[in-house]
Amino acid sequence: MANSPQARKRAKQNEKRRQHNASMRSMARTYLKKVNAAIEAGDVDKAKAAYAAAVSVLDRYAGKGGILSKNKASRHKSRLNAKIKALSA
Repeated sequence: MANSPQARKRAKQNEKRRQHNASMRSMARTYLKKVNAAIEAGDVDKAKAAYAAAVSVLDRYAGKGGILSKNKASRHKSRLNAKIKALSA
């Protein structure tokens, strides 16, 4: 347990950041699920629109400490884009 005032403050800051980052990760996952749902339904236009929204969110969170790594965001974008291309072909 934090004993000094500084350590108590840092513990509070860390918990606040952890909850905020968890919320952001959850939102990113929700956007990815929307794209996958549109792909599963076979709706190309809806999938492209959902993909554009998801890319915006992923790029914004990529590289931010503790939310998403750049490689993970890139991997998700690449795989989703490949699925959309296969669906429209």
